[in-house]
Amino acid sequence: MDWVELFEEAGLTDREARSLVLLSSSKELKASDLAKKLGTNRLDAYNSLSRLTQIGLVNVTADRPMKFSCSSLPVLFKKLIKDQKSRIDRTTKAFESIMSGASEDALETDNAQGEASAKFAVLKGRDHIQKKIGELANEADGQIVLFLGRYGILHLCRSPSIDEVNSAAERGVIVKVLAQLDRRTLKFFEQLHDSIEIRHSDEVNSLGVLKDQSDVIQFLFVEQNPVGRGREDAALVVSSEVFASSHYEFMMAIWNRAVDFNSAKKRFTEERIVDPLRLTIGEGSFLEQFREALDFSGELPDEDTPFNPDSFLASSSEINQARAALQDGTVFSLQQLGIDIKTMLRQVGHRIGSELAFSLRNIEGHVEFLSELMDWWEYAGLGELEYDTVPFFHIKVNLTHPPVDDKEVLPLWELDDGIIEGALSSRYPEDSNVRIRREEAQSDDELWRYTLIFVEDSED
Repeated sequence: MDWVELFEEAGLTDREARSLVLLSSSKELKASDLAKKLGTNRLDAYNSLSRLTQIGLVNVTADRPMKFSCSSLPVLFKKLIKDQKSRIDRTTKAFESIMSGASEDALETDNAQGEASAKFAVLKGRDHIQKKIGELANEADGQIVLFLGRYGILHLCRSPSIDEVNSAAERGVIVKVLAQLDRRTLKFFEQLHDSIEIRHSDEVNSLGVLKDQSDVIQFLFVEQNPVGRGREDAALVVSSEVFASSHYEFMMAIWNRAVDFNSAKKRFTEERIVDPLRLTIGEGSFLEQFREALDFSGELPDEDTPFNPDSFLASSSEINQARAALQDGTVFSLQQLGIDIKTMLRQVGHRIGSELAFSLRNIEGHVEFLSELMDWWEYAGLGELEYDTVPFFHIKVNLTHPPVDDKEVLPLWELDDGIIEGALSSRYPEDSNVRIRREEAQSDDELWRYTLIFVEDSED
């Protein structure tokens, strides 16, 4: 008799037994990886893992996607035998209690220890998933967070669960919606209760629900057709405070970087990016830089010293003079305080460039896009741009305000170059087939250049 047969004798199914054997020989496995090894689909693998986790034989991480692991086979089998003996003992006590006319309180106490473990369930079909969302909203006491991806708002509004979510908001439950807004779905958000806070994030692709940091719905599969019936949609329901707490931290990390609904809405209705711009103003110890700006290098004494009015007034006068010198309002004064004007202006330029690329996003061709960018650049009086194709496609940059060494001059060249850098990085993000490389000047007719390497062209 092998391990699979032994676990089957103990009450597990063939797939559950083989899952344990495979997991025991691996450090961690995703459900999809286990499904391949079992020769089945991911949904069946999740069903087996759900039960094995519920009875305490398999552990699950809070990663995305989740990963599963287990102990050695002898340890698992001993645990299974111990659990079965405990279940038999509880059943025997329950039987004896009933026969003796005792109350059921003792039985409930015995069963409580088994309810603390995580519980899993797999739902298939959009109607069943939305029904579960409605149930969680109806049960919520404090907070419910909905990850709606790009089209999840459609599914929500086309099901009765929208009423349950709004009802939860009306009775005081904090409801948050994190979605990836789309021009075609904006109107559907108007069906949500006014108290529901909505934010937009380009990072939100998945769908899920979190209730009271105790229950989680994590979608496993969603039909590509957003207006389809979703018969093949599948989701994992997890009842676990540990998993829910980890899931909440993940959600809040994205939530804190997301944009409020009204600001994001302007992007799709008014073609403007009005998200709050977060700037980096400097680095290092600002206290130390402030001390240096005040020309104060003295150290605090180790022991108390007698008060000397003359020395006190003299040192105060020196600091006051240095403090007054900072009030001249020059660029150099800001730099003394650790405020990096160059970085700030470049970041502002990035934002302008991002908006410019956004306004030109419907232009498909590379050359057509760059031609429009050059026209805008010259019209704004920022300098001259021209492109060449030897040895690679590159853009030559010459600015109206080139860099100078004067510390009192506002470094507008950082702003101007930040615009083109922001426009190109927005048009061609890191995961695109175009690589951008910024290089120093190659000749007298340019300050620097941006080389664009088209990966799909180089691989042909």
